[in-house]
Amino acid sequence: MGPNGIDMGLERVRTVAQRMGLRFDCPVFTVAGTNGKGSTCAMLESILGQAGFKTGVYTSPHLVHFEERMRLNGEAASATKIAAACAMVEGARAPKGSEIALTYFEFTTLAILWALAQEPLDAVVLEVGLGGRLDAVNIIDTDCAIITSIDLDHTELLGPDRETIGREKAGIMRAGRPVVVSDPMPPQSVLDHAAALGADLGRIGVDFHFSGDKQQWGWAGRAAAGNDDLRRYSGLAYPALRGANQLMNAAGVLAALTAMREKLPVTAQAVRNGLAFVELPGRFQIIPGQPTLVLDVAHNPHSVAALAANLDAMGFFPTTHAVFGAMADKDLAPMLAKVSPVIDRWYFTDLPSPRAASGTTLQAQWLAQNTRKDATSATFANPQQALDAAIAAADPADRILVFGSFYTVGGVLQHGTPRLQAKHLNS
Repeated sequence: MGPNGIDMGLERVRTVAQRMGLRFDCPVFTVAGTNGKGSTCAMLESILGQAGFKTGVYTSPHLVHFEERMRLNGEAASATKIAAACAMVEGARAPKGSEIALTYFEFTTLAILWALAQEPLDAVVLEVGLGGRLDAVNIIDTDCAIITSIDLDHTELLGPDRETIGREKAGIMRAGRPVVVSDPMPPQSVLDHAAALGADLGRIGVDFHFSGDKQQWGWAGRAAAGNDDLRRYSGLAYPALRGANQLMNAAGVLAALTAMREKLPVTAQAVRNGLAFVELPGRFQIIPGQPTLVLDVAHNPHSVAALAANLDAMGFFPTTHAVFGAMADKDLAPMLAKVSPVIDRWYFTDLPSPRAASGTTLQAQWLAQNTRKDATSATFANPQQALDAAIAAADPADRILVFGSFYTVGGVLQHGTPRLQAKHLNS
């Protein structure tokens, strides 16, 4: 049973979708995974857009505005379109005598899927909200499934280990259709499910490969089902999304596009431009200024480990200030341990969600494992107040990191992207 005692199976969602006549007439990519889903969707959208295809994308959650969850040709959808779609769902959900209860996520997913289906699109990219098998997105039969990294998160819903979680993610696969796995060490459950289904499995390090030096990278992989012709992309610039983990995501995207090339052919130039221009707020987003600002929605041990490595690769900063807010159900001890060595001053914040840990709880958890005598901490009522305090304390050459949740990053983006200009430079 899920929240509010509602059975989390897909039958109710499918029934409402059938009442709405919901279907897509263009190829659909479905993306599941613990980390890297949003980046994978953004790269797919960007490359397909550069190739001249009209794209629709559904992602969740949002940072500031709900409309961010639905994008048409790279732009957030209008509130009017989403409101009309919500009315359609409500009409199909609640005819007298046969009302069907839906969760917030199921209701809004149906609305956005319906709104996307009304558009003249060439390709649709759907990001799974949680897991895969029982996620509302999975009522749509995908043409190409992509499974990004698999790690421990939402264990209370998805299971206690990578094998169980992998089985949930594998639920987005369809028989005979391509599935790309961009996790270099996938759980056996994912491979077993692909074999049992007869899905056309493409694995990173087995069916496709990437390599790179400091200047550029390259990709090679087989063309598609029943076709072992190798395709290559060489001399590619690094994706505009920062961080070492993005090459794995990009490699999976190229494998998916290669598998779908007969329906959606993309040129090497579209790949180059798509990777060069891709944007995604809050994914190791570095905002130049004085001090430098880094925004990252990392909220589990795996993504925080990647964040720590990426921070380390940025070079020297005299002091690193961190605004941190997180949900209470997160595995906080390993998250704090991974990133503590690079953080000098902590600004723990409450978040506007009943699921969030309080700033004082976070501070206590940090104090319990802190071994650095020179590190300091304070608590704040919201992310903006915490950021304001960090700005006031920081020198122009420092950096400020905001991370731990979509709520934490969203909390400092309410009035647009902050551009920091240390006041002691302008005086």
